[in-house]
Amino acid sequence: MRFRTSFFLLTLALAGHGALAQVPTPAPAQSKPLLLVGGTLHVGNGTVIPNAAVAFDKGRLTYAGAQTGFSLDKAAYEVIDVQGQQIYPGLILPNTTLGLTEVDAIRATVDEAEVGTINPNVRSLIAYNTDSDILPTVRTNGVLLAQVTPRGGIISGQSSIVQLDAWNWQDAAIKADDGLHLTWPALVLKLNPAEDAAALDKREKARQQQLRDLEQLLSEASAYRSLPAGRRENLRLSSMAGLFDGSKTLFLHADYGKEIIEGVRFARRLGVQKVTVVGARDAWMMLDFLKQNDVAVILSRIHALPRRAGDDYDQPYKLPAQLEAAGIRYCLDYQGDMEVPGSRNLAFIAGTAAGHGLTKEQALTAVTLSPARILGIDKDYGSLEAGKSATLVVSSGDLLDMRTNNVTRAFIDGRAFSLQNKQLYLRDKFKSKYGMP
Repeated sequence: MRFRTSFFLLTLALAGHGALAQVPTPAPAQSKPLLLVGGTLHVGNGTVIPNAAVAFDKGRLTYAGAQTGFSLDKAAYEVIDVQGQQIYPGLILPNTTLGLTEVDAIRATVDEAEVGTINPNVRSLIAYNTDSDILPTVRTNGVLLAQVTPRGGIISGQSSIVQLDAWNWQDAAIKADDGLHLTWPALVLKLNPAEDAAALDKREKARQQQLRDLEQLLSEASAYRSLPAGRRENLRLSSMAGLFDGSKTLFLHADYGKEIIEGVRFARRLGVQKVTVVGARDAWMMLDFLKQNDVAVILSRIHALPRRAGDDYDQPYKLPAQLEAAGIRYCLDYQGDMEVPGSRNLAFIAGTAAGHGLTKEQALTAVTLSPARILGIDKDYGSLEAGKSATLVVSSGDLLDMRTNNVTRAFIDGRAFSLQNKQLYLRDKFKSKYGMP
């Protein structure tokens, strides 16, 4: 993926230097042990602990539980009273172009896709922009980690998982090149009555050719692994090797039920070890299939209309609860229109799911521990347990409720960073202009 440094961007930054100067710089490493006391701890795995204590040092949690059970030397910690507030794991946003897109309407600020349709060797990580003005606005609502994902074509490239407070992409990376993203060729459906049989047949033949090309590519990539490491010079094929030993996940982007079944069976037949379906709006129609094949699901934004006139009006909202009841591994993302700026609303997507069948803690898990497990970073992130990373947020209200969500403190790997952002700066600026409190 091309990394663009544009004179236009420099000019834009200089023109708006007054506001941009308010964007906070990355926080330094944790310098002293901290202890949060008095708040209600939401562990992320369904457990809620009132009057809790959360201690961390050098970026790792040393204790997370009831305050009465804290037996470490309290004098060694700087104590912060969060009485009456809620403590949550940092939210994790999968399948996003955050940091790859700044202003949709300005081409020079969009670096989410590469030229061509099959680009398995493309790495989104090196195009990730840690200086994006959007990142601080997302962090303010509790989103602290993201899976930066390329778009476009059939095989878009490789995603990576980053934390959202860093000087550069090297510092930001938590898990580089975690998986490959495949957009399954869409089924050929006659949606236009004016389309004749010849045109329909042409589209079907084009789709079949795409499927043959995919099969050939994956077959070659599987065979290529048998070559000695010193003889591997094909970047496209070597970049796919992890699919066959389980070190990388195939993220299969598909919505229709038949596409999901076809894509999963295709991947399994060719030896792909780990498959996660992304989008999956028809997942409710094939719960048994997903369960039997142990396929995880990343649900695209559930704030959407039903796909068909005959579907229940609230089908998108209750889909997480249906997956939960079926015992299928799943999490939530924010893909769709206004994806990047809107991703700060990830918590409220979970809140909607909590209003349609999930409990509040199940909904929280869907944006914390569940994505951590699906993305393979649950050893360090996703829940607040001793030994894990101190990546957490403190809110004076319910984090999943847009009426009371108010993040007062946030930490990434124990680093307390500023919650200021450009939007808050402008809000305060114009409130003062009009004498508003």
